[in-house]
Amino acid sequence: MGKIIYWVHASVDGFIDGPDGEFDWPMMGPELSAYSEGLDKRVDTLLFGRPVWEMMVGFWPNAESLLDDPHVASFAPFWRATPKIVFSRTYPGDEWTSRVISGNLAEEVTALKARPGGGDLLLTGGSALAAALTELGLIDEYHVAVHPVVLGGGRKLFAAPEQRHKLRLVDSRVLDGQVVVSHYQLPSS
Repeated sequence: MGKIIYWVHASVDGFIDGPDGEFDWPMMGPELSAYSEGLDKRVDTLLFGRPVWEMMVGFWPNAESLLDDPHVASFAPFWRATPKIVFSRTYPGDEWTSRVISGNLAEEVTALKARPGGGDLLLTGGSALAAALTELGLIDEYHVAVHPVVLGGGRKLFAAPEQRHKLRLVDSRVLDGQVVVSHYQLPSS
């Protein structure tokens, strides 16, 4: 059975983007890039909520022509080649979307995790979809990169949860001398 891995960047004050939706603050040094690439090697499908999808599809199809950066050069081909699923009740999909899921979240995600021969699935960024999947107990691993920046507002790391969820710390490390990456699981995982 495949796992769902949640990989997200956050500020010290717990936001995943700035007050105006800006995402120009994460610094992808070589160690953080290597950590991200290690997660990529474990997955065969990418998962996105609509807000993150719209940001991703606006950049990654032509990323190398927009930014000369080693992380971009490594991740862009992976992003283009990997199947991508968007969760949205209203988004019709586009040329980069492999599938749009708008039905029963619990049923659809449980089926994705149980697909024969399926690998792990990577949920990148976002807060509402991650919170909904957490409420359903469907996220197996949380990888949170906390960057040394205070944003003062934006979308919270998790949308308001319905209940408290205790996580178990698996590993924590400082990468590139400044970003704290913590790996958590639900206690039952």
